[in-house]
Amino acid sequence: MSLPQTAGAARFRRAPASAPPDNQDIGGFTAGPDTAEVFGRIAARLSGEVEIGSALSAVAPEIASVLPFSHIDICLHDTPGWVVSFEAGIETRWSQRRTRVQYSPVRDVLQGHSAAMLSANAMEDPQQTFPGACCEPILNHRLRARINVPLRVMGKVTGTLNVSHGTEGFYTESHLPLAQALADLLAPWFHALHGAARASQAAQLRARAQEQAEGLRQGALELTQTLEQERQRIGMDLHDQTLADLTRILRELTGEAPLDRDLLAERVTDTIDDLRALIDTAVPTLLDLFGFAHAVRVHLERAVGAEPVEVDVEDETDGAPDRLGATARTALFRITQEAINNAARHAGARRILVTVTSEPQDRLRITISDDGIGIGPEVGRRSGLSHLRTRAHLIGADLEIVADAGTRVTVTLPEAPYERPDRMKVLPR
Repeated sequence: MSLPQTAGAARFRRAPASAPPDNQDIGGFTAGPDTAEVFGRIAARLSGEVEIGSALSAVAPEIASVLPFSHIDICLHDTPGWVVSFEAGIETRWSQRRTRVQYSPVRDVLQGHSAAMLSANAMEDPQQTFPGACCEPILNHRLRARINVPLRVMGKVTGTLNVSHGTEGFYTESHLPLAQALADLLAPWFHALHGAARASQAAQLRARAQEQAEGLRQGALELTQTLEQERQRIGMDLHDQTLADLTRILRELTGEAPLDRDLLAERVTDTIDDLRALIDTAVPTLLDLFGFAHAVRVHLERAVGAEPVEVDVEDETDGAPDRLGATARTALFRITQEAINNAARHAGARRILVTVTSEPQDRLRITISDDGIGIGPEVGRRSGLSHLRTRAHLIGADLEIVADAGTRVTVTLPEAPYERPDRMKVLPR
């Protein structure tokens, strides 16, 4: 049964002007001495609580002494269109996750359409068990008799107090004034506690965002330094190797003794090969020409060299990395390269495996695992693993590095940004 919203309907009954001295008027409800003492104890208990769930648990026995129940919950407006619940007596899905106002069994009270709701058997009440309603707790726990009254702060409905009992018809209209008086007592406390909880959560989110931003800034700085070091390395390699080779060839060409044509061709070819190898370390041409899996396999074989290391690449996605945008694909290749280098150079591995898989919701996952010596509890910056985290963070990927009979590096792209359906033609191998 829904009570219509009328002026003064929230209070239901005013205390008579000639109320006996030992009775008290609490928000328009005439409370006997025992009930007034209960209200006083409830206020005292609430004054020492700082969290909504514990606050409700603290006052639930006092409430039950004047208004028995099988289940009691406080339902509060949260973000626009959503409500959050806190329970005592029985734990249900109401307190486990939020509910949309439009699907709440007490939506009429939450939205101000009804001053209160009284059900003899909520399991058969279409106002509480309508299509789409979040009414599983009512049905599963047989919460038949129910009273639902509004929580108001400064004239605004901030939530509802909901009291349920398993016995059909347990509550009558005579219980409504007491339920509303309890709601009026609880409303400001729970409104304040909820506001404090939301403020604390917002502060934590801001702190976490600032921490992530600082981590990204620091990571980007380290990556920039690494790129500058790489540029300097390439410059030194060009100076010490390619330029030296060309200078020697020029000196031999301009010398007094004629240079054998075949020897000249051999030295020029060697210089070209050295230069090509240098370029390959800077530009992933194999990635562009033959695709991700082939480029990773070639790098695996180069990284282990002549060492007796078993290597393999398994792509279970039919070339999904090659359908990524250029930035994400190159970043994944660089992460895989670095993980392979760590396994080949530092782990003493005898087996290195790279797998490419597709997870639910279009998540692309690449795993580099080895059977080497593993990693210590503290991974230093100079190990290169910090750069893996930075590269992963820059493309929004999740990176996990764990010791698992060796080391397993897993990089996962949530909702992989496929952007290359027709732009790239991978050459047959």
